[in-house]
Amino acid sequence: MKKPTNAQIADVLERISDALEAQDANPFRVRAYHEGASVVRGLDAPVADFVREKRLDDLKALPKIGDGIAAVIDEIVTLGHSNLLQDLEANEAEAAFMRVPGIGEELAQRIVEELHISSLAELEAAAHDGRLEALPGFGSGRVEGIRTALAGMLSRSAQSKQQKRTSGKTVQDGDRPSVELLLDIDREYRQRAANNELHKIAPRRFNPDNEEWLPVMHIRRQGWSFTVLFSNTAQAHELGKTDDWVVIYYERDNVENQNTVVTETQGSLKGKRVVRGRDSETKTYYGV
Repeated sequence: MKKPTNAQIADVLERISDALEAQDANPFRVRAYHEGASVVRGLDAPVADFVREKRLDDLKALPKIGDGIAAVIDEIVTLGHSNLLQDLEANEAEAAFMRVPGIGEELAQRIVEELHISSLAELEAAAHDGRLEALPGFGSGRVEGIRTALAGMLSRSAQSKQQKRTSGKTVQDGDRPSVELLLDIDREYRQRAANNELHKIAPRRFNPDNEEWLPVMHIRRQGWSFTVLFSNTAQAHELGKTDDWVVIYYERDNVENQNTVVTETQGSLKGKRVVRGRDSETKTYYGV
């Protein structure tokens, strides 16, 4: 078997990162594969030699290459492919689409073949940007029903992920960043985004032209790792809040979660930046 080059290995890691992102995976995992690909691509020594010479400990010692990514590289070199990537890309799109009310087998097949999309998130984007309605068999009424169904399905999926992350745990103050810290992160992100100081990505959802418009900030504070970006949900687009709602993902010591910071539109905190779901702490922060 021909030894894969560093560039070829890096390409596989990038594809894994892209596939995870398309399935709304944890942003820290998405970033880990992206950064691992950058490290592999920039190395002078052939990474495949680490595997062939059974120097996996040396491979894991490289920056950004942990046990998981090392195991993927081992598969690429040994088998010629990545099982993880095959599993991610083997997502049966037609079966997923057929779970959406209003979409049967024939219409699901047409979506896959003509729109070349493979996830519910991509289907939601197509339902909002006009591509779905342009297909034969999809009138405005059917598309509106699909939008409504997808909003509920994707929302339940997010709730399920959240419940799995916190199942059996009582959240203590030390298990999450303080409201003061979150508001400070939010303030810095919006300021740097306004000054065009942040790297921008092209989100897969609601972005048919593949425009790089969404600024992303990675930062560490008080031992927490943060990934911060504007909300790119259907609701944020419909309400014109894509430059107001800020989603903050955080991770420390195997604790992963997220909060959204918005401008309050009513009540005693009207006009102030608030952390959704942490009302009492936010009021205390503002002295209300």
